[in-house]
Amino acid sequence: MGLLIVGSIALDTVETPFDKVENALGGSTTYISLAASYFTSPINIVGVVGNDFPQKYIEMLQEHNIDTEGIQIIENGKTFRWGGRYHFDLNVRDTLFTDLNVFEKFDPVIPPKARKSSFVLLGNIMPSLQLKVLNQLEKPKLVVCDTMNLWIETTYDDLIKVLKQVDVLIINDSEARQLAQEPNLIKAAKVIRGMGPEFLIIKKGEHGALLFDENAVFSAPAYPLENIYDPTGAGDSFAGGFIGYLHQTRDLSFDNMRRAVIYGSTMASFCVEQFSTRGLEYLDKLQIHDRFLEFRELSRFDDNE
Repeated sequence: MGLLIVGSIALDTVETPFDKVENALGGSTTYISLAASYFTSPINIVGVVGNDFPQKYIEMLQEHNIDTEGIQIIENGKTFRWGGRYHFDLNVRDTLFTDLNVFEKFDPVIPPKARKSSFVLLGNIMPSLQLKVLNQLEKPKLVVCDTMNLWIETTYDDLIKVLKQVDVLIINDSEARQLAQEPNLIKAAKVIRGMGPEFLIIKKGEHGALLFDENAVFSAPAYPLENIYDPTGAGDSFAGGFIGYLHQTRDLSFDNMRRAVIYGSTMASFCVEQFSTRGLEYLDKLQIHDRFLEFRELSRFDDNE
């Protein structure tokens, strides 16, 4: 069966030292589904927008074989908007505004045909909403989840309920330390996996990512890009490439998850090269495969001793 993605759909205003865009397409659902679309179909997405959401964005998603039936369009409502400014060090940003608008009362309803989805990615939304999604599904084979520091701080109990039903958790290094209350990432990973997820991915930004299971750790490199214009959506693009590849191969072994992590990093590297989703909109499979091979070479070496 198909792949289901549930999260936010937004209009972003983003400023970096290089340029600025206003009301550009954003949101976790958007980046995840676009990145995943190069690996698999069908993809079903669930989100909410206002009637101010441009039709051209819906049509672009549909052109990537993304089923948009699950997008709720609220009449007389405004789409979730976020604004941010990145510093010269693109790891540092200031949030200028967050207008939840219709997203504030988002109540995810999974279309009947998507309730049997075998692979599910829960984007970074409130854990109570992630639980609502899980309660509507019929025994998915793989559940991947994202979360953030706000939910760790404010909705910890609900988050723990979610983690008990999750196969893979994707978080960044600071969130891992916060969730586990442990500064050492290796120890933190052990604590977090004890909360439920069989696999844990800890993203480390420009320093790559770590994949953990019970017995092994895999360290994936970051791609050395010359031009990074907009880091927005990089983590979601990573998640999309990761689950898209797993859905394509249907292989959940640790070795295949390592490849999925590299494909996730590959999609994130394309994302940051342009503003908004532009870096993900016009790729082809040969480009993706070539960069995957470059990524793989970064983590290989010959030992002649």
